[in-house]
Amino acid sequence: EVQLVESGGGLVQAGGSLRLSCAASGFTFDDYAIGWFRQAPGKGREGVSCISSSDGSTYYADSVKGRFTISSDNAKKTVYLQMNILTAEDTAVYYCAADRWLGYRRLCTRTSGMDYWGKGTLVTVSS
Repeated sequence: EVQLVESGGGLVQAGGSLRLSCAASGFTFDDYAIGWFRQAPGKGREGVSCISSSDGSTYYADSVKGRFTISSDNAKKTVYLQMNILTAEDTAVYYCAADRWLGYRRLCTRTSGMDYWGKGTLVTVSS
């Protein structure tokens, strides 16, 4: 059974940090691009950051560059999103998704059609 399970969300004050985890199972992790997406209340889903599991190449949305860092532990089949200097605008449900064919850049510019999705974890930043 394929699973992507997000964890690490919660309530944090503005300026604080959180680290999200996306644990994958049921597919060949190294063959996939994995990405983090978010959906804020009343807004559409957007790509935040994506990584190639095969070579570690990364992509970041302009809104998070310099604040968020994506990384992958292939042995643990887990992708992390370190989020620093959080603002109220980062409040959203964060999802991870995986796709074998899109590649990490294209993965982050799409919001649907990926092979697998997790159920999400809520991040709330209080101002």
